[in-house]
Amino acid sequence: MNKILSLLIALSILSSCNFFKKSPKSANKLIDEKIKMMDADKAFSKLSEDEGMKSAFMEYIDSNGVLLRPNQLPIVGANAIDYLSMQLDTEYTLVWEPKGVGIAQSGDLGYTYGVYKMQPKTIDSIMYGTYVSIWKKQNDGSWRFVLNSGNEGLNINE
Repeated sequence: MNKILSLLIALSILSSCNFFKKSPKSANKLIDEKIKMMDADKAFSKLSEDEGMKSAFMEYIDSNGVLLRPNQLPIVGANAIDYLSMQLDTEYTLVWEPKGVGIAQSGDLGYTYGVYKMQPKTIDSIMYGTYVSIWKKQNDGSWRFVLNSGNEGLNINE
C-alpha cells in the first residue's frame, strides 16, 4: 500500500512540475506544421486560380478524400476523384483565402477554414461563401485534404 501511495505522490509531483507538458521543441514543430498546412491551402487556391478548380482539387485531394456538396450524399475516395474529373470549370474562377488553422497534437491531421469567391467569366456577379478543409500529412511530408466542404451565401462588400 505504501508503494502505491508513494508512486501516486511521485506522479502528482512530476505532473505539477510540467514534466508531462509539451516540450518547446514539439510545440515549435506543431507551429511549423500549421504553417505548412496553411501554405498548402494557399497554394491549392493559387493553383485553382491559375489552372482551374478541377486541376487544383485533383492535385490536393487525398486518395481517400471526401467531398461534401449540397444536395448530395458524401462523395468518397475514388468516387470523389471521378466526380472532380467530370467537373467543367472553364466558365468560372474559384479562389479562397484561409482565415484559420488548427492541428492535432500528433502533427499529422488538421484543418483550415476561410472564405471563397466564385466569379463567372461572363457575368459580373460574384458568389461568396465559407469553406472548411481537413488535411492529412502524407508520408512525403506534403499535405492533402481528406474532407472539403463549403457553404454559399456569404455577403461581402468589396
